Amino acid sequence: MSDRLAPGDTAPDFTLTDDTGAQVSLRNLRGTKVIVYFYPAAMTPGCTTQACDFSDSLESLKRDGYTVLGVSPDTPAKLAQFRERDHLSIPLLSDPDKAVLTAWGAYGEKKLYGKTVEGVIRSTVVVDEDGTVSHAFYNVKATGHVAKLRRDLGLEG
Repeated sequence: MSDRLAPGDTAPDFTLTDDTGAQVSLRNLRGTKVIVYFYPAAMTPGCTTQACDFSDSLESLKRDGYTVLGVSPDTPAKLAQFRERDHLSIPLLSDPDKAVLTAWGAYGEKKLYGKTVEGVIRSTVVVDEDGTVSHAFYNVKATGHVAKLRRDLGLEG
């Protein structure tokens, strides 16, 4: 299992393909605050709840200066289906070899229905304008996570 990120760590850079086939690089977002959230699988109930929650909150997060990126091991084609099916407005990034998930501490051992398994750990990491981790949350709940994140970041509404 990889080490989890903590506030003060430098966020590992990445370039991943999004659901439109475009390349998205974290380094190109320097100067903005970025929320990177990791989820196990597109079009599953919990991941849909979380993605819809981030999409519904995207405009207010943008007003507060945040860019939101969702990362999963799904293919760009499946992510495009997910975006279309659920009318998502956030960029969805594909990490099929799980290298970014691992580097960010979002892949490894976790409990699932009382058993220890290896998989994606639902996580959210907030990166400041300089590329430094300001907040890192692991094993988050899909439901209500964005509201809790907003409170933790000191954002209104």
